[in-house]
Amino acid sequence: MFGLGVPELLIIALIILLFFGAKRLPGIGTGLGKTVKEIKNIKKELSRDKESEKKTAAEDSASEKKSLESKLAESVQDKLADRVIDQVPGIRQARKIKDKADKIRKIVT
Repeated sequence: MFGLGVPELLIIALIILLFFGAKRLPGIGTGLGKTVKEIKNIKKELSRDKESEKKTAAEDSASEKKSLESKLAESVQDKLADRVIDQVPGIRQARKIKDKADKIRKIVT
């Protein structure tokens, strides 16, 4: 315990007794007990916060993975749609008309 033996602790206790007096020792003990309890509570809260941060980080990475998967799926769908549009001439013309209509709608609104 910090290199302090029983004789050193007794000397420290005697000095505290002389310095503060016997009447104030119970209050000092109570205050020290509350302080130690509060420090333990703070330590528990910090460990809970770290655990919750790890959980949220894991959830965030899972949601990022899902969003990456959805982006990949969208890009695959877009590529497939472009291939279909290029292969079928009627669809290509309909797509051009739709794009022009969207541009006009944006200008109007």
